[in-house]
Amino acid sequence: MDPAQPADRVPADQTPPDGQPPVTPTGATDAVAGSRPSKGPAGGGSATGAGTEAALVETPAGDGDLALVEPTPDAAAVDADVPPARPAAGGRPAGKEKSRSERSPKDMALSLLVLLVPIALLVAFYRGFLGGEQPTVIDAAPAYEQARAANAFPVSEPARLSSGWRTVSASYRTVEGGANLRVGYLTPEGRGVQLLQSNVPPEKLLPAELTAEGQPQGPTDLGGRNWQRYTGRGNDQALVLLEPNRTILVIGDARENELRQLAGSLR
Repeated sequence: MDPAQPADRVPADQTPPDGQPPVTPTGATDAVAGSRPSKGPAGGGSATGAGTEAALVETPAGDGDLALVEPTPDAAAVDADVPPARPAAGGRPAGKEKSRSERSPKDMALSLLVLLVPIALLVAFYRGFLGGEQPTVIDAAPAYEQARAANAFPVSEPARLSSGWRTVSASYRTVEGGANLRVGYLTPEGRGVQLLQSNVPPEKLLPAELTAEGQPQGPTDLGGRNWQRYTGRGNDQALVLLEPNRTILVIGDARENELRQLAGSLR
C-alpha cells in the first residue's frame, strides 16, 4: 500500500482509469489559459451576473473528476434587459376603448330609450293618479268673514262666477296705513287674477301694486260703476275702482274680458 499523499499535492501518475478522459489539474488549466485573472468589480463583471465565467466543479460521483459547468444567468440581469410593458394611453385597456368607439347610433338610441321610458311612466302616474300640477283650491269664506269682522271697509264678494273659476289663495292682513283683503283666482283659461280690497290711500296703494309702470288707460263702466283701466307690471292689466272708504283692484295677466267678468260680479 502506498503512503498517504498530502491533499494539495498532485499525484505523479495522472493516467485516468480505463474509459475516462484525461483530467487536467486546476493549476494546469490556469497555466494553459495564460493565468488570466478572474473578473471582479473592477472588470465590470459579477460573480453571479451575466459576465460570470464557466467553473470547474466536482462531479456527483465524488471520484475526484472535474467537469465544466456553464453558469446560470442571473434573473435580475435578464429582467434588466427586458423593457417593462407600457399601459395603453389614458390608463385604459385598448380593448375597452375599441368596444366603446364601435357603438352604433342604434345602440345609443336604445340606451336612451331605456332611461326615458321609466321617467315617462313616473310623470304619467304623478299627473294622472296623484293630481300633479293641479292647483289647490281653497275656501275663501274665512278671509271674507275676518275682513267683515274687522269692519275696516265695506267688503264685496264675487257672485255668480262660473265653475271654471277656482280660488287658490285668500288672506286678510293689517298693513301700514290700513288693511288688505286679497283673494287669488285662476280663470277658466288657467290665468291668474287677484282681487284686492283695501283702505290704504290710493296714492300709496296704486304705486305699490302696479309699480311705476302702471299707467291709466281710460275709464270703463261695469255694473253702473265707473272703473279705471290700468297697465301693470309685465303683462298684467288692472281694473281700479276708487271709492271714499276703499279701493278695489282686479289685476292679473288674464284677458280683459275675464277681468271685467270678475269685477262685474262683485256684490
